[in-house]
Parts: sequence; structure tokens; C-alpha cells
Amino acid sequence: MLNNASGAMGPHAGPGSRGRLLVGGLRGSSGKTAISLGLIGAWKRRGVPVVAFKKGPDYIDAAWHSVATGSPCYCLDVFLMGEESAARQFADKEPRNGVAVIEGNRGLFDGFDNKGSYSTAELAKLIKSPVLLVIDLTKMTRTAAALVLGSIKLDPDLKIGGVVLNRVAGARHARIATEAIEQVTGVPVLGVVPKLPKIQAPERHLGLVTPEETPDAEEWVLEMGRQIEPHLDMDRIEAMAFSAGDHGLSGGAMDAVKRASRPVRIGVIRDSAFPFYYAENVESLARAGADLVWIKSVDDPELPELDALYIGGGFPETHARLLSGADRLRRSLQKAVAKGLPVYAECGGSVYLGRTLKYKGETFEMAGIIPVDFEFCTRPQGHGYTEWVADKKNPFYEVGAAIRGHEFHYTRASSVDAGADSAFRIERGEGFGSGREGIMRGNVLAMYGHVHALGCPEWVNGMITAAESHSLGR
Repeated sequence: MLNNASGAMGPHAGPGSRGRLLVGGLRGSSGKTAISLGLIGAWKRRGVPVVAFKKGPDYIDAAWHSVATGSPCYCLDVFLMGEESAARQFADKEPRNGVAVIEGNRGLFDGFDNKGSYSTAELAKLIKSPVLLVIDLTKMTRTAAALVLGSIKLDPDLKIGGVVLNRVAGARHARIATEAIEQVTGVPVLGVVPKLPKIQAPERHLGLVTPEETPDAEEWVLEMGRQIEPHLDMDRIEAMAFSAGDHGLSGGAMDAVKRASRPVRIGVIRDSAFPFYYAENVESLARAGADLVWIKSVDDPELPELDALYIGGGFPETHARLLSGADRLRRSLQKAVAKGLPVYAECGGSVYLGRTLKYKGETFEMAGIIPVDFEFCTRPQGHGYTEWVADKKNPFYEVGAAIRGHEFHYTRASSVDAGADSAFRIERGEGFGSGREGIMRGNVLAMYGHVHALGCPEWVNGMITAAESHSLGR
């Protein structure tokens, strides 16, 4: 046991003080999320305000951070958002009196290319944040020192402020690794976390199970924090976070968002079937003046009166029987689309708009809006950053618009009618296959890719413009 928080505000946090700390790892699944949640819980118990950020295109880890903090977790991804928007986003959302906890993704230096472009390390340098490096110590001791030393040598401009050893087998295991790291590199070990099987989160094909599908999600997060905190030297970690200094960044990330010229109602289908939304996407619609109407895909009998509809990603495959059985909502959606309702769908939302979905040998009827049949596969059918160019007229983007996004899906379009039209030429990624993305029908655009509002103001403006146009005609 290293340190057990007393419940009082930490020695380095105080009125007007700002801290930041990026939790990085040397590979995926090294324990970054668990350690981040432990830190958030510890600071909350100390009375230190916390805002969470997640690097990379990720909805599920961010959702767990939101449960832990009780407020939105914000995205920081330089590929999706651009360097300036990412920096402004951090300046806008960091706590004015507290600490920002930023969870990295993948390995610390893993990025877009062999230079590590858009990596977690590059983000840490952009926002001038010290890194708390999490190392999975499974089946190693002194080699951990080589990993830390290699990280320091690879990028001397990166500030690695401390190390947390995770999944430690025992006291001797911890002592040898700690002594080796501190003697060889001079970087302090600030946490020694043993194997804690009781806090392992349930996983499936896209990673962790979402909070929406986890019974007692808040209690699970609290328990994770309670088990991890005693193994962290919170006083020294807090000192590192609050010693980061001024980053010199200015805000204004949402300045490019247009304002609606008239009242518009935009529906958002959000529940356990479709939980994947960036907080900034929803906030940008509200900031633009939209009245957001929350809809549940299974529980709500029909659509309310709307000017546009947004359906995010999620798990239509695991909810296929329920979605297929909610025929009143599907019929309501069909009628609204026939009357010209603008609908923007991403990934799982697009699958829902299809005719059918085949999952584990069964075929389920979907909404029947776009002429596409989908099937679930055992391996990812699209995974990573994407780039598209709008080369046809469509309901939401100007022709010629170049868009960056990301995709991660196990479904694929098994059948697409020959007459189906698409909006984008793919420069990078998979989309619907054959180099095309964005199936269109009337005012409906069904995408496999996801966009982030701060990197794609065209999406926000397109949603508002489409909603305004529809409101005038109904």
C-alpha cells in the first residue's frame, strides 16, 4: 500500500490551481483505463474537481470516465480535430480549479505512421502535460527499466513524470522492477497495483461493455477506484499533475459552429443500442440553437415531431431482436422519411436503417429505409481513421468537402441494391466497400464512418441547415 487518500483536498490542489496528467501505456490493454478511473475516484474523494479527456476515437472508455466524473468526457484527437482545435478544446474544457485526467490510446508512441504522427506522445507535448506511464509488469522485472529508458531516449522532449506498475505478482516482483526503473532512469515509481480480478470489466467485440448495459455501473466504478487507490502514491502523483505549469493555450474550439436562424428540433436516438456519441457533437448542436429531443429505440412507440434526426453508433446486433420487435417506431420512422425528414446515421445507426441484419445465424428485420442488407462478421470489417471526399450532391455536405473520421465495425453490407446512390469517394478506409461511403435516400445519409464536430464543422452546419429547411416545409 502506497497511500490512502484522507478524503480532504490534496496538498497541491487549491482554489484557482490547475493540474493535468496524461495516463499513457506501452500498448493497448495495459491498464490505462483502470488506472485513470482509480485516479479520478481518488481525486473526487479528496474533493478535487476532475474533468476527463480521452485521446483517440473512443466512445466506450470515455463513457466510463463520464460515469466516474459525473460529467462529460471530452475527446482529444489531433487527426480528427486538427492540432489547433484539439488545443482549443483542451483550453475550453480543462477545469479552472482542479485536475484534467487525459487517458491516452494504444502505445504511447503509436500513431498514424512510423514517425508516430497523432500519437499519445504528440498530444502530451501539444498540451504540455506530464505523462504517468502505466506498465503491465506481467512476466517481467528489470526489462521494465529498459522500456522506460527507451521511451525517454525515443523522445527526450516528452516529460515522463512517473510510472505505475500494473498487474504485479507480489512484493519481490514489485521491489526488483521498482529499483531497476528508478536506478536506471531516475523516473519515480508512483504506483504498484497488484492483479485485481474483481475489477475486471466485461468485454466484447468492440472493447469494454458500455455503462448503459452494465448493472450498477456507478458502483462498479466506485469499487474500482476503492481497490486501486491504496496502491497509488496520490500525494506525489498530485504534485506531478499540479507542477505542469502554464500551457499557453487559448480556447474557442466551437467558434466555427453556425447559429440556427429559426427554432429547430433535432432528435437523437440514444440508449443501450445506440450509445456512441461524442459529447462535443451533441453540445455543438445545442450551441447552434437546436432543441435536442432524446429518443429510445426500443421503449419509445413512435417519433415525435422533428426537423432532423441523428442516429449514432452502437450495438444493433446485440439488440437486433428488440429493434426488430419495435415495429411501431420503425413504421413511424418510415413515414417521417417519406415526408422528407433529414436523417444522419453513423455505423450502427446506419445498420438500423437497413432492410435486414443477419446475426448469429438469424436474420432480423430493420427499419427498411436504405436498400442495404447487413451481416455481422467475426472479424472487424473496418477499423481506423478514414478520409472521404463528397463527390455527389447529398443532404448534409457540400460537394467537394474533404472529411476526416474513423470507423470500427464488425458488420458489413452483404447486399446493396444496384440503384443505391452514395455520397463519398473513399480516400482512406472501408465504408460500404468498393471505394464508396454514405448511402443516400432522399434526405437520409447513412455512413459507416463517424465524424467529430470540432474537426468537421461542415457536419454541424449541415445538420442545422437541413433541419431549418425541413422546418420551413412542414
